[in-house]
Amino acid sequence: MDYVSALVPPVVMAVFFIGVVRVIVKTQGGAAKAKEDAAVDAALARAESARQAPARGDA
Repeated sequence: MDYVSALVPPVVMAVFFIGVVRVIVKTQGGAAKAKEDAAVDAALARAESARQAPARGDA
């Protein structure tokens, strides 16, 4: 019976890890993906314009 008690914690952790990975994979994409992509694109555009604005003012 010692082998059962030795195997239970790794098996429980493996099941939990597989569950976490499945949740992460399932939440990728979907209806919110386009909204998230648009938010990231807008943030990148703001950062790019802020980076270029001082360079244009110096010239």
